[in-house]
Amino acid sequence: MVRKKNEMEIEEREKMRGGEGVIKILHFFKKDEFKANVRLCAKLIIEPNCSIGLHQHIDEDEVFIILNGEGILFDGKKETIVEEGDAILTGNGESHSIKNIGDKNLEIIAFISKY
Repeated sequence: MVRKKNEMEIEEREKMRGGEGVIKILHFFKKDEFKANVRLCAKLIIEPNCSIGLHQHIDEDEVFIILNGEGILFDGKKETIVEEGDAILTGNGESHSIKNIGDKNLEIIAFISKY
């Protein structure tokens, strides 16, 4: 299946997971289009000073791949600066939050697979 960019759904979430500002979610594919147990396959667009609040993943893994921008990721224990090319795995039972600390949009590929 090929989905052209102009066919993708864009969703906006205000104060996502208790974070700040509005997060744009460009859905590449919706979860019901997968045979596998996938919850999210999208690009997250986080404007400067906006964030996704701290939240836990239960019975699922989430992968972030940073495409553009700079952020600070909190994994429940420590803060790490993340930037273009970095990859993050948040596994079952783990928590994370992310904030854009740069002056341009922080763009992230996000993929969540459930067990």
